[in-house]
Amino acid sequence: MRQHRFLNALLACLIAGVSLIPAGDLGRAATKRDHLTPLEADQVRLAQILDKRIEVFIKVAERRLLLLSDPNAAANKQVQKDVEKWGELPKGTRTELLTDLSKILDEAITNIDDVAARDANNRLLPKALRKLASASTRFVAQLAPLREQTKDKTEREALEAALETAQSIIDAANRLPPDVKEKDKGKAEKNKDSN
Repeated sequence: MRQHRFLNALLACLIAGVSLIPAGDLGRAATKRDHLTPLEADQVRLAQILDKRIEVFIKVAERRLLLLSDPNAAANKQVQKDVEKWGELPKGTRTELLTDLSKILDEAITNIDDVAARDANNRLLPKALRKLASASTRFVAQLAPLREQTKDKTEREALEAALETAQSIIDAANRLPPDVKEKDKGKAEKNKDSN
């Protein structure tokens, strides 16, 4: 019972701390842009369960990263398959796509915060945060090399905001207690080895 209260308090603090990340000045033109396409926004609305909604945000973020790494990504076969459900890949400059990415991650954090505020005992909170952190780890690995390619000040600010948001998510998830399933799996393996 004590550990359970600790988990809830830790989650509330971590999630609240992550949501206070300053986005920085990402440029006036970028702030007027909607970070989700209409079909992406529909997918967010349709995903009512927290971990499924986080999966939607991850997919949307991956679409921006695909464009950042491959400007000709629209010709990708998987992208063509996804058009009906997710819509065409968004158009935009590198700065706009990086700003979108930062806002998408921030919106995912806000969704986790909202659930935590309504139900701090929700069992999906750690699961959702871990999923988002796992994706954020991949995102950081993809974004970090862009630092060397980025010369424009506004683009660099957008890149650093996205990296900072992703890293904060990773740090928050790293402070979570071990997953109960992971603990049970470790105990089962120990018992198996001792027999």
